[in-house]
Amino acid sequence: MTDVLTPEQRHRCMQANRGRGTTIEIIFAEELRRRNIHYRKNDRSVKGKPDFCFKGLKIAVFCDGVFWHGKDWDSRSKENLSDYWISKIERNIARDKQIDDFLFSQGWTVLRFWEDAIRKDVKTCVDALERCIAEKTTQRIRRTYAYDNQYESQLMAAEVESYYNLTES
Repeated sequence: MTDVLTPEQRHRCMQANRGRGTTIEIIFAEELRRRNIHYRKNDRSVKGKPDFCFKGLKIAVFCDGVFWHGKDWDSRSKENLSDYWISKIERNIARDKQIDDFLFSQGWTVLRFWEDAIRKDVKTCVDALERCIAEKTTQRIRRTYAYDNQYESQLMAAEVESYYNLTES
């Protein structure tokens, strides 16, 4: 299928597509604020610049557009798309997988929500995120307790034991 727009018109249309601050991100952020869940937005220090980041818990949330990130790509009819769009979307899918693999290898939990799922029922999406936050918080508390118990019988602050064995005279 040939493009009905001139190269200049296509260029303007493509420039209008935003990478952040999209409608689905705004919908998701509003629900997070309603539930008083604090987040970082598009944190550049995390690979892939997740749409929502919970750095202390190592949770990265991406809100993916159905077209741009290739939802149901294997079953979708590609005959209406030019070679440019097919290769573009396949590169996006490959990059998403590469980012997921890297973050997983660094101990991160990656949540990806599709645009249509957010538009249909944002509360269910945020419920899934809340469960993940609760699970990670519980793991962190357990790890802290295990660390505290590990040194219960040992001296701290590198002091000699005799200092503690003072006898009254």
